[in-house]
Amino acid sequence: MTNKRIAFKMKLHPGREEEYRRRHDAIWPELKELLKTAGIQDYSIFLDEQTLTLFGVLKITEGKSLDRLREKVVMRKWWDSMKDIMETNPDGSPVSIPLKEVFYMP
Repeated sequence: MTNKRIAFKMKLHPGREEEYRRRHDAIWPELKELLKTAGIQDYSIFLDEQTLTLFGVLKITEGKSLDRLREKVVMRKWWDSMKDIMETNPDGSPVSIPLKEVFYMP
């Protein structure tokens, strides 16, 4: 089965860079398992320190979708634990802006 690449950006609140890193260094095992079960692999998040923009990129197994993650209790708890350090939507999910791929070199 092939993988699809997905990229997106999010935004941190000023002064929260180290806390964001600390929380991700201690990512919950049940959240990590949920993401893997959802078909997510090779997941990285980068930080532009000048703009506090987070850039996420991941691969997801073809035929899988990120849409159902928002229904999962552990995902919603994670979002709730992160909303004090980043921009979020009214439902607690991070403001995540999809990015269009314009170049790829395998």
